[in-house]
Amino acid sequence: MSTKVEESQALIDELLEVYPEKTKKFRKKHFQIADEETIESGKCSIKSNIKSRPGVMTIRGCAYAGSKGVVWGPIKDMIHISHGPVGCGQYSWGTRRNYANGKLGINNFTAMQITSDFQERDIVFGGDKKLEALCREVKKMFPLAKGISIQSECPVGLIGDDIEAVGKKMTNELGIPVIPVRCEGFRGVSQSLGHHIANDTIRDHVMGTRELAESGPYDVAIIGDYNIGGDAWASRILLEEIGLRVIAQWSGDGSINELGITHKSKLNLIHCYRSMNYMATTLEEKYGIPWMEYNFFGPTKTIESLRAIAAHFDETIQENAERVIAKYQLEMDEIIQKYRPRLEGKKVMLIIGGLRARHTIGAYEDLGMKIVATGYEFAHKDDYEKTLSELHDGTILYDDPTAYDIEFLSDKLDIDLMGAGVKEKYVYHKLGIPFRQMHSWDYSGPYHGFDGFKVFAKDMDTAINSPVWDLLAAPY
Repeated sequence: MSTKVEESQALIDELLEVYPEKTKKFRKKHFQIADEETIESGKCSIKSNIKSRPGVMTIRGCAYAGSKGVVWGPIKDMIHISHGPVGCGQYSWGTRRNYANGKLGINNFTAMQITSDFQERDIVFGGDKKLEALCREVKKMFPLAKGISIQSECPVGLIGDDIEAVGKKMTNELGIPVIPVRCEGFRGVSQSLGHHIANDTIRDHVMGTRELAESGPYDVAIIGDYNIGGDAWASRILLEEIGLRVIAQWSGDGSINELGITHKSKLNLIHCYRSMNYMATTLEEKYGIPWMEYNFFGPTKTIESLRAIAAHFDETIQENAERVIAKYQLEMDEIIQKYRPRLEGKKVMLIIGGLRARHTIGAYEDLGMKIVATGYEFAHKDDYEKTLSELHDGTILYDDPTAYDIEFLSDKLDIDLMGAGVKEKYVYHKLGIPFRQMHSWDYSGPYHGFDGFKVFAKDMDTAINSPVWDLLAAPY
């Protein structure tokens, strides 16, 4: 066992001492230290995708957040009804900056929030009639909407409202798909099950329902890119530059028609594995469409991914990929030359949702930064197995860490940057630790592709090297 591994293990042991014995035993299973053996084998001992311990503050979300906030919400030409009390809908109104083409309220509804606003009488007498009236009102107010999804909140499942019957009735009456999504927040242990439920409803109601006017040998679909700050657009630029045709985006800047024609794709490219792997495997099983993961964070991973994608096609695409890589290489070298001296050796700690806890590692390393601890809110075992190969000896890996866990580690590891979600952002500002909101890029972006890396590098430099940290004494 190396010295780095021993030091990291001692740190985790010290962290766990604060917990009562029973909780300590439970929390211990959520940590792993990367060493040479696990990095090479991908052997993962972390317990994941299990319930958070009651009474211990978690930074997870719920199934409703996974469905409405991630998978369905970014589909731009549909109305997504938050069916239940106003609170969940109000919270989800602060969207993840899923950019989309179109005119808001006319043919683009991503930044709008429609709720059935449950009251006490609806809990007692049921909300089916109210939901029907809302669907009719939506159709009248927004005639260009191509469909409606009903995103059920907790009370809807508890009182047993029949949203499936409402969806079927309204589909026939309104002439557009009205899709019931049983994503009540209490389902599952985190937002992860919400992703799965959302994927299943797309499979059952939309997949394979439309036809592509003209199919080509280079047709691909982007799966699991939510166009945060324009990420999918930055990715699409590169894919089209190497000669591919993107026929669908799931689901940032995506449409219900794109979901319906994806079965005509020749290759499905999945970025956020955790939220959309169910869809990719379903399309493979039913239509025989191959799929692959790709990573467009940072030039190293972007170049690797472009070459891997091109390898699925003929020499024309492969030659185009090399030409595109050469085109951007000089610019990327200049960005690294500019920012790496300012960021070299800076220690980064990450706690993010789906893919970024591993996907962004390469981008940080392109800038000379070091990941000292990383982990997920709602990952599954396969996510951790994929992550281990990206780590260095002694890196701390954690699942569903508590607020105390990450505050303790950030202090003891003496980090230079924390990358997490909006719930954590202001805590770390008050602790005097530079922070980047890595769920929706802190009002910035895109971060994907070569264009995105320019923004990413500047943002990390701005966060860490801002003179404000020298003018204030933490904690504030």
